[in-house]
Amino acid sequence: MSAYADTSFLVSLYTPDSNSAAAAAQMKRAPLPVLLTSFGELEWTNALELRVFRKGLTAAEVRTARGAFRQDIQSGVFAVKPLPTLALERATQIAGKQTRRLGTRTLDVLHVASALVLAADTLYTFDHRQQKLAHSAGLKVL
Repeated sequence: MSAYADTSFLVSLYTPDSNSAAAAAQMKRAPLPVLLTSFGELEWTNALELRVFRKGLTAAEVRTARGAFRQDIQSGVFAVKPLPTLALERATQIAGKQTRRLGTRTLDVLHVASALVLAADTLYTFDHRQQKLAHSAGLKVL
């Protein structure tokens, strides 16, 4: 059993929001390491900086969150994998079949495709459309 974390899950895990308690509870029972891609790490970094721009977080809070995340990577809680080339091909296939039905965004499709290519069986996400997409692709969802 392996799990893949998307950006919505990581943001909730490392910064306070309405899903933070659920993210923390899930991590207590998660199979380690939880997978993500370098693309996911980039999206997470940008999401935090965007919250600073929107005055939802301070620069100090972002530094703390990034430090905690780095520590969790070093200790094996998360494994950051390069974005597999096959994930882009798989995402294109998924988008062609599901986006018109579910209204998913490109980055959501890419997370689901990455989870599949990295052989995860579970996706940790708080994004409702992405949850539907993950289910349709055969993944379990948080």
